[in-house]
Amino acid sequence: MTAAQPACRGTRSLEVRWIFPGQLAAAMAGWFGRFPAETKALEDVYLLDPHLPGLSVKVRERRALEVKAYHGSPGVLEVAGRARGRLEYWQKWSFPHDPASRHDGDRGGWRPVRKRRRISWFSRAARAAGERGPGLGEGPGCAVELTEVYADDEAWWTLGFEATGPAGLLRGELEAAAALVFARALPGGVVPGPADSRSYAQWLGQRPGAGSVTGA
Repeated sequence: MTAAQPACRGTRSLEVRWIFPGQLAAAMAGWFGRFPAETKALEDVYLLDPHLPGLSVKVRERRALEVKAYHGSPGVLEVAGRARGRLEYWQKWSFPHDPASRHDGDRGGWRPVRKRRRISWFSRAARAAGERGPGLGEGPGCAVELTEVYADDEAWWTLGFEATGPAGLLRGELEAAAALVFARALPGGVVPGPADSRSYAQWLGQRPGAGSVTGA
């Protein structure tokens, strides 16, 4: 038990996300394509019932059970004329998951969400060293994702920022990544704003059939 304790601390992150209805436009994919990115298709299954205030619980790709706890908001990310959204602190724990332990025919309060994710990694230290490429998880930095989302046969898309590393560096890493990403305006006059800013848990909880779930 003693050897496992460090892993139980989880990963602290600072995040902001915007979620929009409809198919992801080719122009939007091209806008994001100016950065090196990894692309991956996956399915996550979120627990919506019972409602767990301040928690987001999901099974990722049938391999890991991920639990995220909401730790409040330090305020708003604002990139003048380009984007404005609510910043959120989260703590995440991940545990191995046995696919045989979940019965696909009886999802109960679980909601499957299919995703096609483009994800790029930004790090102030890496940029100072002249490095490029996704480099996911290598030291403090910020993952930025542009993702096509399908839930209940409806198409959505999301733009999200997730900074990880020492607590004192999180906001700086996220703001630096946002400055680079939003240096070019989104196509079609899209300006991500507070009405579109929410976590996956909050978004799913607000959808029809989610019952009393409101998310964090």
